[in-house]
Amino acid sequence: MNVYADNAATTKMSRRAIEAMLPYLDEVYGNPSSLYSAGQRAAEALAEARSRIAARLGCQPAEITFTSGGSEADNQAIRSAAKLGERKGRKHIISTNFEHHAVLHTLDALKLEGFEVTLLEVSDKGLVTPEQVEAAIRPDTCLVTIMYANNEIGTIQPIAEIGAVCRKAGVPFHTDAVQAAGHLPINVAEEQIDLLSLSAHKFHGPKGVGVLYARKGIPLVNLVYGGAQERGRRAGTENVAGIMAMAEALDDACEHMEQNRTHLLALRDRLIAGLEQIPHCQLNGDREHRLPGNVSFCFEGIEGESLLLMLDDRGISASSGSACTSGSLDPSHVLLAIGRPHEVAHGSLRLSLSEETTAQEVDYLIASVAQVVDELRAMSPVYRDLEAGKRNYIL
Repeated sequence: MNVYADNAATTKMSRRAIEAMLPYLDEVYGNPSSLYSAGQRAAEALAEARSRIAARLGCQPAEITFTSGGSEADNQAIRSAAKLGERKGRKHIISTNFEHHAVLHTLDALKLEGFEVTLLEVSDKGLVTPEQVEAAIRPDTCLVTIMYANNEIGTIQPIAEIGAVCRKAGVPFHTDAVQAAGHLPINVAEEQIDLLSLSAHKFHGPKGVGVLYARKGIPLVNLVYGGAQERGRRAGTENVAGIMAMAEALDDACEHMEQNRTHLLALRDRLIAGLEQIPHCQLNGDREHRLPGNVSFCFEGIEGESLLLMLDDRGISASSGSACTSGSLDPSHVLLAIGRPHEVAHGSLRLSLSEETTAQEVDYLIASVAQVVDELRAMSPVYRDLEAGKRNYIL
């Protein structure tokens, strides 16, 4: 059996998204900046997609800027708020210690430019509280950036409450919603979000296209210079085909969100219950406040890389953390942030399901993971020491 269980890394394009994309590859292929009719047909499509996506987010079409994906949107949102703050003499930014690297590395770059960054510590379940945010805000704070849902352990943050704290303090609030968009209901107005990033390939759209929402009145700093596309906010001819597919994929995901959520919750909880039967393991993240399709575990006495390779031999595609850092030998910064020791964090596994996942596939995942963990532990001198009492179990 082949089981794809790495939907947090990327999803398969939906049939609706593919069909929506095709006309803009071979029929309506004009440059939307051109004045002739072929170009204007493309421009009309672009305007339609912008309106559809804005409606799904609860904002105005003019507040939507198309990007190459979530990383670019994160970079532009954070740098824009930083530049706006700098002009007002504010150079303090608040975030958390388990953000995506698109956020953390941007903050590292800004520290070299004289900005001060406060990284709030999350709880052992991966949660940050509005009270923590409120206590960290200073007169010189120019931005709070906290992800909507964590890409590794699936924890969903209290975004509306954090948004209310930031709005009361007059501090712009950005959220990386790459894992949340299409899977959780989002309304930027109701949740008092000023800047938001999303990426199409996380909800069955194409790779290489995303969105930055910026509330009216927040000026964006260009990362890409050239033409005047996207109302001067982002140079470069728009990827019309990809954008149309993204709009269709988001519509599809939002129309079926409750149905998909019900399906995924049942499978997720079944998978968690099955994996918890394996000795000396622990679920990562909060049980209640987590994405419907996310399951993350640590298994003591094994290495995540070996686990992934042996699961791949059984036809299972999985991850030991974020796809963006899967080539690194360092343990996940997210798992370290929630208090997992290095030796335990190395033995992590993330399984992320989709609405196409079946109960039979979940049962196969449970059986396969249990078998592979047993095989790896049988070969592990560390685990033999644990069983012999020469070392103490952590989990």
